[in-house]
Amino acid sequence: MKIASVVFLCVANSARSQMAEGLARSLLPPAVRVRSAGSRPSTVNPYAIEVMAELGIELRDHSSKSVDTIDPATVDTVITLCAEEVCPVLLGQLRRLHWPIADPATSDPTVTRDELLARFRTARDQLRGRIAVLAALLDVPASPTPSEFHASVRVTDLARSTRFYAWLLGIEPKEWTHRYATFVHPALHTNFVVVVADGKELHHDTLYHLGIAVADRAAVIRAAELARAGGYTIEKPPRTTWRGTPLHELWLLDPDGTLVEIYARLTAAELAAMPADLEPTLLQTTSMP
Repeated sequence: MKIASVVFLCVANSARSQMAEGLARSLLPPAVRVRSAGSRPSTVNPYAIEVMAELGIELRDHSSKSVDTIDPATVDTVITLCAEEVCPVLLGQLRRLHWPIADPATSDPTVTRDELLARFRTARDQLRGRIAVLAALLDVPASPTPSEFHASVRVTDLARSTRFYAWLLGIEPKEWTHRYATFVHPALHTNFVVVVADGKELHHDTLYHLGIAVADRAAVIRAAELARAGGYTIEKPPRTTWRGTPLHELWLLDPDGTLVEIYARLTAAELAAMPADLEPTLLQTTSMP
């Protein structure tokens, strides 16, 4: 995702959009231009100033602005924050995201200061989490170009779960044993496996993982190079495995330690070269260009 200029919009440009502007200036790269505006601008809410100061972000020099002061030609991304209100509109061919965040401000005199602070902190933290994801999506490294998604889940009753997923996916399993059932759905580009939950450690030998298919052996090798360049953790380097389903494969760990397999099925010629001992064969990688 590429963003050069982002504008956060709500009605009063007093609380949510002001906090979003402050957070975005803190979390997004300095090159990204960040602004906020509203359809009925008022003043920056003092509770917004207070809860943002808790994070070391200063809003006291901010002012509420009208959406009419924003030239759409200077914006590529608009994020609206209204939950129940009608948000302002910025015309133009722009990327539009809608994050409905409940307005923490209220005119109800029965709401205490502590309750107001709690409401503003909730809105602030919801915005911070969303903007952190937005920041993480900027300049994502080149992808391995998947053609299929694989997922496995563990189940306590294989027969009942196989019946359920046959209904859910609208297809019969391609194959099954006493241990697992495999669904291959061409329209969804999905390979889905239900596996008997037997209390064993969760790792690739128990088929509990996520994965993507790529085109061929060279694509698996390329995926390893892309993973290294992106700073991602390689659990097992690219190799050809022969036991079970013969595959060219690479094992990664996602940020939470979940195993992710990148695999390619073998061609007939590659299958014909299967070694007698069935030991895995490491695939030679090259340096990134």
